[in-house]
Amino acid sequence: MGDKGLWEQVGKTCGRGTMLFRDGDSGDAMYVVHEGRVRIFKHAASGEKTLAVFGAGEFFGEMALLNDKPRTASAEVVEDAKLLVIDRRTFGAMVASNREIAVRLITKLAQRLDRANALIEILMHKDPRARVILGLAREAEARGVEQEDASVVIPLGREELAEHVGLGMDDVVGVLKRLERLQIVEENEHGFCVPDVMRLHEFLEFLQTRSEPPAAV
Repeated sequence: MGDKGLWEQVGKTCGRGTMLFRDGDSGDAMYVVHEGRVRIFKHAASGEKTLAVFGAGEFFGEMALLNDKPRTASAEVVEDAKLLVIDRRTFGAMVASNREIAVRLITKLAQRLDRANALIEILMHKDPRARVILGLAREAEARGVEQEDASVVIPLGREELAEHVGLGMDDVVGVLKRLERLQIVEENEHGFCVPDVMRLHEFLEFLQTRSEPPAAV
């Protein structure tokens, strides 16, 4: 079946603010983003946490089809979107008939596991500086765009960064100002520019070394 035929069968247009599903809902479909963006988030004791933001070409919601369990997070359209809504039957037929789809699914699941582990590492840090630095480093690796001068531009806003690392805006802005003074990060209309990603890691190591208690003698 061609892309046009698949869209006519399972395509759906959703406006910004549409809730696709909520944490705890039964899972009867997965979604492929054709246009727009969808935010995956979860409510925690400290507030709402954004787990991921998916754009064109990405898919989500497949775990509920694979393990037949309720949704473990909520999904909201944050930019007018065109989505393919694939139910369990269609999903099974696609995987059975196309090995490339199965391989892509396995690869994507492995990548998401890596991202989940990285997010857990970030949220375990009490120091807001460590959270922001790790968050920027993770986003630089995941979706940074390398420039001709070897710098990396991260298409990310302050609010999205704050959601990713689980901090208030004041904490995030304070850390960003310090990173800008040290010329480790530059903020512009495209997001954040990191002249040298390695400097992010080196500065984090410096902070952690300073915070370690003196060795026992």
